[in-house]
Amino acid sequence: MTKYSAKSSKLFYRKFGSGPAIVLLHGFPESGILWQQVWPDLAERFTVLVPDLPGSGQSSRGTEKITMESMADAVDGMLEAESLNGAVFAGHSMGGYVSLAFAAKYGRKVKGLSMVHSTAFADDEEKKNNRRKVIELIRKGGREAFIRQMIPALFSPSTKETRPGIIEKQVESGLQLEADSQVAYYEAMIERPERTDMLTGGRFPVQWIIGKDDTVVPFTKGLQQCTLTSINFVSVYNMCGHMSMLENNKELVKNLADFASYCLRR
Repeated sequence: MTKYSAKSSKLFYRKFGSGPAIVLLHGFPESGILWQQVWPDLAERFTVLVPDLPGSGQSSRGTEKITMESMADAVDGMLEAESLNGAVFAGHSMGGYVSLAFAAKYGRKVKGLSMVHSTAFADDEEKKNNRRKVIELIRKGGREAFIRQMIPALFSPSTKETRPGIIEKQVESGLQLEADSQVAYYEAMIERPERTDMLTGGRFPVQWIIGKDDTVVPFTKGLQQCTLTSINFVSVYNMCGHMSMLENNKELVKNLADFASYCLRR
């Protein structure tokens, strides 16, 4: 497995392996490191690109307002830096929102899209109001308290009981994200539009990774999306919450590899 790190105009990113490209986009409040148990096996068959989205990890937030579209533009800059005209995308949670925004602007470059514990639906008013309360809390100095409460809720009861160490590690990772970036991401999530239109018409295959114990994208709501496009791959993981790259990484790698192989053969 080869590796190098590089910087496009707006992003720090990692590159592994060779062959057709798959892009792994992390969620909130993480960085590309979230995928570190996934990229080694994928890199045996694909070129794997793993950016830190603007404001996360080693990527600066920059001066422009962060939106799903601006982050999609940054991802396109990475593809341009690598002279790639297309890739399969896997977006976890917020990374799925960015992937959909990318598809809206650069659809011809999307060979397939894996929505990993993510949704094409916009926030409803209750969700938006909850996010606004979190923004207010962070601005009042409650960033650490929020992260310490939020991250354990992303995992299944089984993981909490049997593997508390990985949860604490993710808490420490989440605490690295600056308060201004946390606020910017939540504002971008509130403002994002519904993207179900991107999934109709069979423009590209779509994969749905659903955790049976996910409280962020609940099981029943996740299933509601699985008929939006004409080519759907659906995987449901038992005893898994919102974090299959940590809770069920071997199965996730297999499912991502099978999906990417199908998309790239079309």
